[in-house]
Amino acid sequence: MDRRKFIKGAAAGTAAIGAAATHASAQKYAVPIIDTHVHLYDPTRPQGIPWPGPEQAASIYRPFLPAHYAKIAEPYGVVGMIETECSPWIEDNYWVLDVSRNEPIVVGEVGDLLLGHPDYREHLARLHKNPLYVGIRVSNLWGRNVEELLKKPQVWADLKALSDAGLTMDFGGGAREVRQLLQITDRIPNLRIVINHLPGARVPDDAAERAAWQKNTRELAKRPHIYVKFSEIFQRVDERGRRVQTGGRIPKDLAFYKPRLDEIYETFGPNRLMFASDWTNSEPMSTFGELVALDHEYFAPKGHDVMEKVFWKNSLSAYRWKKRRANQPSLA
Repeated sequence: MDRRKFIKGAAAGTAAIGAAATHASAQKYAVPIIDTHVHLYDPTRPQGIPWPGPEQAASIYRPFLPAHYAKIAEPYGVVGMIETECSPWIEDNYWVLDVSRNEPIVVGEVGDLLLGHPDYREHLARLHKNPLYVGIRVSNLWGRNVEELLKKPQVWADLKALSDAGLTMDFGGGAREVRQLLQITDRIPNLRIVINHLPGARVPDDAAERAAWQKNTRELAKRPHIYVKFSEIFQRVDERGRRVQTGGRIPKDLAFYKPRLDEIYETFGPNRLMFASDWTNSEPMSTFGELVALDHEYFAPKGHDVMEKVFWKNSLSAYRWKKRRANQPSLA
């Protein structure tokens, strides 16, 4: 989905949501949480930032660093997070590692390197020396066209290098992305892949296109190295429950979203799903507490073992992050 267009509409009327409201209903849950999708940025830097912009989402256009995240998330039992890059600038891969160096709540960074770029291998090797660097995000954002990229032999060589390094690739889960993921996993079956925001992926309106998407998604789910982030669940909808970018309402009850969540759960099973907040991108849609509560309400009836898998264990399999402080869980 185009998160920039989506968040622009979502921000209207919800800018007042903030940390105070989050802390007012803070509740720790029995299972520790590793949040697998958080954005860090600082618009006060001299060079600024490529996202977000004040015209896109005024409520989140502010410095957001690990300490800011910890203040919001730790009251809900979050003990670690993985930063997912929201910038196409190569130097921002290093900036995130720098601001996370002394912040042990950060257990990993999914960076952004352009496949096929002449400097890709050099930066991959340098960044991979830091144990916090766990993978890269590939997308159709920033004017990129993955369909065209996959026509280049160098891109395939770069994907193989990513797999050989034991790093992970984040990607979308829309109809075209799923087709591309089938193509990628056909050729590089050992590459670990994480699908971003599958609950929020736009469902094709055309019945035939939706059926093809569902079929391809089921085929993708058969492949052992595919993981899914349970994020972007909250949506803005009109009076008929159809998704809209402006106006409407944001349902907060699980019943509204459960059919879609059930479809994903039944397709991928409990060993592939991971909690992800998409903070701060999701902030205009809900408080942090509301999104944690919705996930907890959905997964709690499935038992403690499933809860552990979704809230932290599967993230270890997907990203192979390293524990940085005593309260972070480990399989040992």
